Amino acid sequence: MRQYMEEEVVERLGNPETQREAFAQVVSELNEKLYWQIRRMVLNHDDANDVLQNTFMKAWININSFRGDSKISTWIYKISVNECITFLNKQKSLNNISLDDTDSYLLQTMKADEYFDGDELDEKLQKAILTLPEKQRLVFTMKYQDEIKYEEMSEILGTSVGALKASYHHAVKKIQEILVSDI
Repeated sequence: MRQYMEEEVVERLGNPETQREAFAQVVSELNEKLYWQIRRMVLNHDDANDVLQNTFMKAWININSFRGDSKISTWIYKISVNECITFLNKQKSLNNISLDDTDSYLLQTMKADEYFDGDELDEKLQKAILTLPEKQRLVFTMKYQDEIKYEEMSEILGTSVGALKASYHHAVKKIQEILVSDI
């Protein structure tokens, strides 16, 4: 497969003759990174795979509406964030979960996942992350775990860089307080 060059891939996505191959290259390039970003939000391997599939299907269906105003990866990340939120909201409603019980439901889901091999410290960190409001959790995972720059996050989430920095700062403080109080 060809080396991934953003500009070239975007150009090939616009050509019906090369669109499929170019999209396959995008999927190959983003698959693992997106999987982990989604997994950190939904916490379960099978659910993460489902959300990842939905993300790529939605991107493929809407590929002709990609205008090139941002990087293709940013556009697909935005789709994946929306798919995660949709999935989590659907899970809450399907399982009759109140807002107060969401954290414990997600934690149980994570612990029941056969692919979860986290130790006690990892579990404590996940518990702490789950206490964050959804937006702070998203910002924290994107910055801390996925190492996405604030500028790119701003494009994905449609939020100012300053607000994202503040959200991340508050999230870190809350997580630190929880982890310190557990010691």
